[in-house]
Amino acid sequence: MTPLVLFDLDGTLVDSTPGIAASVRAAAAELGLPEPTPAQLRDMVGPPLQDGFATVFGLTGADVDRAVAAYRAHHSAGALLDVTVYDGVPELLRTLREGGAVLAVATSKPQAFAVRVLGHVGMLRAFASVHGATFDGAVRHKDQVVAAALAAHPGRRPAVLVGDRAQDVLGAAAHGLACVGAGWGPGGPGELAGAGAALVVATPGEVPAALAALDG
Repeated sequence: MTPLVLFDLDGTLVDSTPGIAASVRAAAAELGLPEPTPAQLRDMVGPPLQDGFATVFGLTGADVDRAVAAYRAHHSAGALLDVTVYDGVPELLRTLREGGAVLAVATSKPQAFAVRVLGHVGMLRAFASVHGATFDGAVRHKDQVVAAALAAHPGRRPAVLVGDRAQDVLGAAAHGLACVGAGWGPGGPGELAGAGAALVVATPGEVPAALAALDG
């Protein structure tokens, strides 16, 4: 049966760190917070915005909502397009599609933003579907967007997720899926292995062999 390969977006397909960092700084300034540290900026790449501002910056209640609104205003104005496709990703997607895989995106970034980013970098057509968060926050966790992707492709098994953060590993596991860790992203091999990634690879070019190993 044709396999379904789900991909995270930020930190897996594209390096979106500059745009995310700029938007986090804008949100921090709006709330009168200190300049974010490099560690805080790194930790904001991957998790849902609401969770990131709560856990990384210790915000609560209305301040979380204010931070999210300020971030999104800055991000949607153009910062979300400050991304670079990781070396080897276009070749990886082409290899998987030529091998018969169905590809989909499962990201905690708002779905509309994800579609804009993929269209901007010329990769939107590589994916059969794109699944992301809703602006109201009702859908934002990785297990929720993975559920949406699986529902959009019923019967497409085996399925696997490729992602760069612990949230990706745990979101996949919630549905019984293995996660191939994208060790080139900001999460790094240690975070991925610690979360229980089935395999961690250093480059996009190593993903097909990892998928084959899982299938075997």
